[in-house]
Amino acid sequence: MALWNQTTPDQSSEKPIAAPIATPQATSTVAPPLSAPTPAPVPAAKENVFKDRRESIFGVGVTIEGKIEGDADVRIAGRFKGDVQIKGDLNVEKGAHLTAKIAAANVTLAGEVNGNVVASGQVKLLESAHMTGDLKASTLTVAAGSRMRGHVEFGWSGAEVAKFVNGGARENEKKRTDG
Repeated sequence: MALWNQTTPDQSSEKPIAAPIATPQATSTVAPPLSAPTPAPVPAAKENVFKDRRESIFGVGVTIEGKIEGDADVRIAGRFKGDVQIKGDLNVEKGAHLTAKIAAANVTLAGEVNGNVVASGQVKLLESAHMTGDLKASTLTVAAGSRMRGHVEFGWSGAEVAKFVNGGARENEKKRTDG
């Protein structure tokens, strides 16, 4: 395909065709006022997507070492080593590898976690989850195919969980074995 000003072997004798020229009758004699272009309207549903979402995402190929703290949700698909202490939800994607001590509202595991998990709400072990460590949660959902090695405590009320966290469980266990 030839551009408009190039000739092809079969058109070598013809001249290139130029764009038509506007005639004075076709144009307006009054120029529109100059103004800044108006931005395209943003749909209301997409206007505050990131403001309301409040989720940090660490993608595949990202490796982080340190501490994550905050009120928002966190989604990890890469590698992390350290502590996670958030008031939001933690999602560990399939293929992610964490060596961490985790405390969050709700935790969904689809990747690999080496470390302890404490959730004030629910923990979900999806079928691709691999966990090595202790787990404490209000509720626990375990999918067929997931794997876990460690101590599990779930189904306790908030007051009872506080006893376990503050060492009350060790005292009660000691009384049972001594007496």
